[in-house]
Amino acid sequence: MKTTRIRALFWVLLATTAIGSGAAAYSQARDPMWDSSQLPESRGTVKQYTLTPRGDVDGVILTDGTEVKLPPHLSAQTVFAIRPGDQVSVRGLRARAIPLVDAASITNVATGKSVIDNGPPDRRGSNDDQTISGRIALQLHGKRGEVNGVVLDDGTTLRLPPPEAERVQDQLAQGRSISVRGDVLDTALGKVVDVRAIGASPEQMTEVRGPRPPGPKDGPDRRGPPPPPPGFGPPPPPPRG
Repeated sequence: MKTTRIRALFWVLLATTAIGSGAAAYSQARDPMWDSSQLPESRGTVKQYTLTPRGDVDGVILTDGTEVKLPPHLSAQTVFAIRPGDQVSVRGLRARAIPLVDAASITNVATGKSVIDNGPPDRRGSNDDQTISGRIALQLHGKRGEVNGVVLDDGTTLRLPPPEAERVQDQLAQGRSISVRGDVLDTALGKVVDVRAIGASPEQMTEVRGPRPPGPKDGPDRRGPPPPPPGFGPPPPPPRG
């Protein structure tokens, strides 16, 4: 009896350790320093994308009916790397009862291009601004023709609020060298910088002010409806019954 109990405890401990190790490996695979190839692999051919209500790609369905889930922030990367008809290798955890894989990575077998889930991009949660330097290839404009950014010769897009772009327009001339500091988002579609400081060099930059508010704090839109025209008072109260 004692031996049987010891064996039971041993197998419970072994199972708990295996489950904990699998969960740890899965969570670590989401971090850039960990290798998602440690996770179980599934292979198949892509039948179609799955879409969110906004039209973002949040996964694919394979021809065998397997549903592969990917986060919507990888929508652009997924479309560029994976297309219907492509054979793919998927790394992630597979559901027990249904054909579903929560993917940490998906790879196009033919091209070798991979989409890896390293977590959503943190655009505002930290102060890790980057400094970018380059030569201006062309200006970008809004619908009214106002300058709201530039494109550098390496394809990087710099975005500024139109009032600030107008204020520093001499620094945004085509062909000029420029340095900026700001929040950088690097995606499969390109690199864009939300500019917070600008100058001729990294050592000579001035801060960029935020966009102007829509109106003064005590402007007409903050004071309620305008008064009635002269000679037109408020409507009389309804007669009493």
